[in-house]
Amino acid sequence: MRFANSIKALALATILASGATAASAEMVLHRGNSGDPETLDPQKTSSVYEGNILRDLFEGLVIHSASAKILPDVATSWSTSADGLTWTFQLRPDAKWSNGDPVTAGDFVYSYRRMMNPETGSQYANMLYVIANAEDVNKGKAPPEKLGVTAVDAHTLKFTLSGPTPYFIELLAHQSSFPVDEKVVEKFGKDWVKPENFVSNGAFRLAENVPHDHITIVRNAAHYDAAKIKLDKVVYLPTEDRAAALRRFQAGELDMNDEVPTDQIKYIRQNMKDEFRPAPYLGTYYFVFNTKKPPFDDVRVRQALSLMVDREFLAEEIWGGTMLPGYSMVPEGTGTYGAPSWWPAKDLSPAEREDKAVALMKAAGFGPGGKTLKLEIRYNTSENHKKTSVALADMWKPLNVEVSLVNTDVKTHYAYLREHQPFDVARAGWIADYNDAQNFLFLGETATKSLNYAQYSNPTYDGLMARAASESDPAKRSAILHDAEKILMTDEPYLVLMTYMSKQLVAAKVRGWESNTLDYHPSRFLWVE
Repeated sequence: MRFANSIKALALATILASGATAASAEMVLHRGNSGDPETLDPQKTSSVYEGNILRDLFEGLVIHSASAKILPDVATSWSTSADGLTWTFQLRPDAKWSNGDPVTAGDFVYSYRRMMNPETGSQYANMLYVIANAEDVNKGKAPPEKLGVTAVDAHTLKFTLSGPTPYFIELLAHQSSFPVDEKVVEKFGKDWVKPENFVSNGAFRLAENVPHDHITIVRNAAHYDAAKIKLDKVVYLPTEDRAAALRRFQAGELDMNDEVPTDQIKYIRQNMKDEFRPAPYLGTYYFVFNTKKPPFDDVRVRQALSLMVDREFLAEEIWGGTMLPGYSMVPEGTGTYGAPSWWPAKDLSPAEREDKAVALMKAAGFGPGGKTLKLEIRYNTSENHKKTSVALADMWKPLNVEVSLVNTDVKTHYAYLREHQPFDVARAGWIADYNDAQNFLFLGETATKSLNYAQYSNPTYDGLMARAASESDPAKRSAILHDAEKILMTDEPYLVLMTYMSKQLVAAKVRGWESNTLDYHPSRFLWVE
């Protein structure tokens, strides 16, 4: 009996050891994500934080590679008409949803119509106004069936555009262009994004979503390329507290994080040079003026406050050299745009800028010896944003400006701005969704609505953007966009401060990671050794 018990014990130990080995073989990536997503619904997305996760859960007609190059995905090939107005895509027959159902052209038609339906409230709807009748559908002037997206058959999708759009293929890789499963969305309504209901077509599927704690995704066995995907699981952790995230990274609790605390840049550069991966990044860091609220509706006040900002100090001292001084809405090196249209006062000396600022404030009824301008700066929780806000407050003191600060978490902050709640000045920023100047300049269009946080409206500017949208000659189009940017940088609804650099922390054991100007790093192409 004692011998039999020993055999049983040995067998149990073997089973447990085997289970431990299997568990340890599971390849898991822990990713820091510098904000908690508001939604995992592609048609309702609005932030970089969501995009990071959505690119793992969903895939569109095309995707970005590890180096941010466009690759075929659900579509295997495409063609365009001679006038550039008709795009036809052939879909792969083996594309499936995570529940095993086929992904068809009809799914894309449903998803684009859903995006343009005003009841959906898509934040990126106007980005796709290049599709025929999209604007009318989004504004309730035409039914969704009029949208220029049709399923020729189950595996052929056709787009009809309203004008030539050289960057159209880039739009189709954006997270808002990802398809959703009509049956699931219609069955569960707003609850379709809950893990127990969630169906996606990407390399991973949703397993857990615990707000403010973590989101876990696991490899999607139904994905057509599942055999080549090395990660079994990815755990996304919200890391708004950059200092805490750095400690977690050093402790091995995070394998990647997309931000670093600026006050520790020197330490990071000296002690983590192989894991710190700064790189050029297509993004603009700016603050927003509420142009509908006095006195920020007065361009003289906006210009005066802008003139007092030392952008070099912000980039070097506040951000530790992980940003570049910003003097244009469009970052340098964007697409085929050429040199940006710089801020008009870029070449003035600091003394000349201050003299001009004082004169503008005096003309507007404020300034030294006059009325005090009291304003509130809102920013989303981050030591980096707080230090920038404090620095601005200090720079504005010579203009007799008193500043108070209000911070909220990132979800609350951006929801507040999108809903056009009352504010004076607010921190914001824009990261390119696609590599084209239009993707920055559209933020100044009246039609941009919720993403035009400044509520800026200039008919001349809108007219130039409309002209650029219908211009097929690349050189002429760029010239028109430059004229538009000059207006935006003169009216200054957006206080451009800096151009982003990506600031990723990547553990040595992470493989497949490549630096790129969009800072896209789909987990599909990553693995851990």
